[in-house]
Amino acid sequence: MEEPGTHHGGEVRDALERLLLGGPRRWTRHEVAGMAGMPPERTQRLWRALGFPDVADDDAVFTDADVHALGLLSSLIDAGFVDENTEASIARALAQALSRLADWQADLFAEVLTRGGDPGRLDPEQAVEGLQRLLPVLRAVQDYVWRRHLAANADRLLAGPGGGGDRRELAVGFADLVGYTSRSRGMGARELGTMIEDFESTAAEVVARWAGRVVKTVGDGVLFTAATAAAAAEIALELPEAWQVDDRPPLRVGAAYGTVLTHLGDVYSPVVNLASRLTSVARPGTVLVDRELASRVRALPGYRVRALRRVSVRGYDHLQPWRLRRRPGGDEDDTWDDDLDETLPEEASGRGADEAGETGDGVPGRVVDPPM
Repeated sequence: MEEPGTHHGGEVRDALERLLLGGPRRWTRHEVAGMAGMPPERTQRLWRALGFPDVADDDAVFTDADVHALGLLSSLIDAGFVDENTEASIARALAQALSRLADWQADLFAEVLTRGGDPGRLDPEQAVEGLQRLLPVLRAVQDYVWRRHLAANADRLLAGPGGGGDRRELAVGFADLVGYTSRSRGMGARELGTMIEDFESTAAEVVARWAGRVVKTVGDGVLFTAATAAAAAEIALELPEAWQVDDRPPLRVGAAYGTVLTHLGDVYSPVVNLASRLTSVARPGTVLVDRELASRVRALPGYRVRALRRVSVRGYDHLQPWRLRRRPGGDEDDTWDDDLDETLPEEASGRGADEAGETGDGVPGRVVDPPM
């Protein structure tokens, strides 16, 4: 017999779901489409774009809030703010950003709610009461952060021809944990999660310090952009320094500069591919840049760049890497040429592909005077 005051997890789930979805599930897919004045095929396309699985035509899984949301989308299209041809792309971009946020918030709520207790013995009323207190705070914080980021990107609203601002001159960089795959195999889930969290927080702090932007993180790597060569150089050089601790895998960075297409929060350009390839042939703890970024950084007093032998990597038969370092003071400046023969790893020629991050067919590099 169930003890008094205990409840099945399904009761808690149903109670929280009604609160979060704004009411009970009561409408089928076709009913929602009809009330929103949209073809069912269109609503299904949007549903998939949001990252949710298909539902049977006769399943009543939608709420009044779903009907209201579709009405809002229609009003945006009617007002000319959203094009019907791009609505699915916008939905997909929103879902990718918000689903990760929701994962974290769900874990946070579960931890607070079950602290010191058994999740299977939660009282639905207690769970709803806790979520009712938490939701307004989360919503206010999200609104604040969103507005702040929108304000920080205000220059893009007026940038470029006709105010489009989708094509910009940017530095793009990758930071990659060397040997992540082999190291992660021997780590427990908690230890691995802690390392990834430390890596992402370190990257976010360094990139933000120099007014850059973290575009995305993918396990063992982070993709960032910076508006100026100086900012890109500082981010690229500081990341390995800030991250390096004895028990952590080393970090390597590759960066390039050029015209980049920004679309729905992501970046697209051959510059992105070039930065990735440079990262794949960089030695642990070093920074490699392309010719364009090297030429811009070379004019700055705090840095030095040196050309390395051309290498062949996927997509580039004769890639020209440039090693970036801070300009040392005094007599140390004369030792620059003495330690660069080993900048490109032997793994780039096909040995140790996992550690190099590339199958690669490059060759170890040697310093040459930059022909700039």
